[in-house]
Amino acid sequence: MTISIANLQPIVALIAGVLILIMPRLLNYIVALYLILVGILGLGILR
Repeated sequence: MTISIANLQPIVALIAGVLILIMPRLLNYIVALYLILVGILGLGILR
């Protein structure tokens, strides 16, 4: 099984949702890291 970005996004969203429910203060960090990662992947800097 190959893990691609399309397979990884739902997993990341699920983990982030659970973490936000457990510790709501993490919301800012999780959103910031997600946006940075999506931006880097969108620019093609990381593959």
